Amino acid sequence: MTTPEDSPGHSGGAPADSPAVPIHLRPARPADLPTLVPLLLRLKRLNEEFDPLLKVREDAAEQAKAVLTSNLADPKSLVLAAEGVGPDKDKVVGIVRAVVRERPFYVPEHEGVILDIYLLPLYRRHGVGEYLLREASAALKAKGAEIVTAEFPAQNEIAAKFYAKRGFRPITEIHARAL
Repeated sequence: MTTPEDSPGHSGGAPADSPAVPIHLRPARPADLPTLVPLLLRLKRLNEEFDPLLKVREDAAEQAKAVLTSNLADPKSLVLAAEGVGPDKDKVVGIVRAVVRERPFYVPEHEGVILDIYLLPLYRRHGVGEYLLREASAALKAKGAEIVTAEFPAQNEIAAKFYAKRGFRPITEIHARAL
């Protein structure tokens, strides 16, 4: 992964195609789990605000650790850690979690699914999310994805607008009811 500082033509300010609040994006490591788990839980708790059927389990921290550990070992998965720079140097301030899965009935056959993108509030609305999306899409393509999709709560209008602005559109829907 490149960082904004590594982009061609960088001359002290952020290049036109990089975030205004620079970050360093890199593959996550097992040593990052103590930082990544709380970030993922913050996202899941935010999701809970959109719909009561997304209520976070009491054992969610253990589940997050197990899921991330599994993702880190899976070559079809992608977990990226976004680190701050300057005063936040080496501090993980965001996470991207995605997977490449087969679409057995459709062409293209391999789909890169962005499952989670979360940034600490200080890093939002500065182009960093767009940078994460662009880099995650490139990494998913390198893993064989031919199409990229994003999963998020249906009631999350902020996410819907974020992805729509970047050319995403709905292709499937999941409807639910409690039993």
